[in-house]
Amino acid sequence: MNDPTQIRVLSIDDHPLVREGLAALINDQADMRVVGQGSTGHEAIQLFREHQPDVALMDVRLPDMSGIDAMITIRGEFPEARIIMVTSSEGDVEMQRALAGGARGFMLKSMPPKDLIEAIRKVHAGKKAIPTEIASRLVNHMSDEAITPREVEILQQIAEGNRNRDIAQRLFISEGTVKVHIQHIMEKLGANDRTQAITIAVRRGIIHL
Repeated sequence: MNDPTQIRVLSIDDHPLVREGLAALINDQADMRVVGQGSTGHEAIQLFREHQPDVALMDVRLPDMSGIDAMITIRGEFPEARIIMVTSSEGDVEMQRALAGGARGFMLKSMPPKDLIEAIRKVHAGKKAIPTEIASRLVNHMSDEAITPREVEILQQIAEGNRNRDIAQRLFISEGTVKVHIQHIMEKLGANDRTQAITIAVRRGIIHL
């Protein structure tokens, strides 16, 4: 049944329970309905082409690729695509990347259902929907010096338990260079040691364990 007055929503999440819950919530609204559901980034791209929904809900972390990468691919084909990133974490680095890639809003999985529905209506109306807690986190880190791709690589290596010598060998750089990078990482993250640096990096969405 096609009702042109309804907001057509695509939902992408790799957790069936979350997907079913969102679908039930959305289909319960008189002014919206779910037109498609998927669990991977590749499905998201395919389903978006197929349905061209008014609003898409995209989980940030999908099994095959980042939801942010899937969103960037979709927006490459459909520049007007209205996509809301759905996340269980408040990592500001991911959020900044998603906004730069054209996300129209964010939804935290911990948000009350009425806020989720409100976010869909807002984005459909051409506005942005960014929860206060995410907005304040973004502002807090706005002036932070960015972590470079090389530093991200080194953080990931540290998280995997590698020592400086191992990291140097794996990345084809000297041990001294690794030490300098680690020093910069500590300063940028405000960390006192390697463990704290990893904890901060994971919380902010810089690396994933």
